Amino acid sequence: MTFCGQALPEVAAPDLIVVPARFGSQRLPGKPLLPIAGQTLLARVVAIAREGARRAGNVDVVVATDDRRILDHAHSLGCDAVMTDPAIASGSGRAWAAALSRRDAPPIVVNLQGDAPFVQPATIATLIAALRASSCGVATPVIQLAWPALDALRAQKAVSPFSGTTCTRRPDGRALWFSKAIIPAIRDEARGRERDLLSPVFRHIGLYAYTFAALQRFEATTPTCYERLEGLEQLRFLESGDDILTVAADPSPHSMSGIDTAADVAMAERLITEHGEPLLSWI
Repeated sequence: MTFCGQALPEVAAPDLIVVPARFGSQRLPGKPLLPIAGQTLLARVVAIAREGARRAGNVDVVVATDDRRILDHAHSLGCDAVMTDPAIASGSGRAWAAALSRRDAPPIVVNLQGDAPFVQPATIATLIAALRASSCGVATPVIQLAWPALDALRAQKAVSPFSGTTCTRRPDGRALWFSKAIIPAIRDEARGRERDLLSPVFRHIGLYAYTFAALQRFEATTPTCYERLEGLEQLRFLESGDDILTVAADPSPHSMSGIDTAADVAMAERLITEHGEPLLSWI
């Protein structure tokens, strides 16, 4: 591009944070519009996405939905939003559809689930920066669990075996495996508890940053064997030979799984009451 005979520097297309937000949840219909301590779930996630985008720089935010009511609410929040096919079954598929709707292909696409009201904006910004500097096609955050947190995860799995995902990783941060089982198994755990404050178990946070090319490959590939068995989409990358960069994140006092039931809404409000309004820490 030139201006008055002078060559102008090429401006890279912005990266993109996509907030997939479906209305038709079987267990909690219309959940993006439900209030949590005075703010709708969608408003909370959009605020997180915007702050993460601000910190990372050169990042747009868009809500990808299947329902006009959510589209209108996103617009009322001043957020860009697109309608996507209701038949799309996954957040990654809705993120891909949103990426394809952009005028210029975003180099990096972040899938920030619309039912995750307590993701820290710093984690999003760190994830984008890590992927920009990496040769990997995917980056995702993990938290190394202290022993009491590991005990709590074990207790949770005794009731709900497929809640929570753990990860093993190489010294350079590349993922070895993800599982709904708690990995690795720990020999001589009592000695480890005496020696170290942190366990060797990393819990995965369901937040992903993909390069456009990696997400394109993913969407063109059929589900793989272990992906189907574990119910974990990220295993499709590993089974297909793609590397996933795991980025260590700090634990949050508001930590919980996504909002899937009325009980989860109550838990989220209880966490806000106990630990304070997280939005106030960076607004």
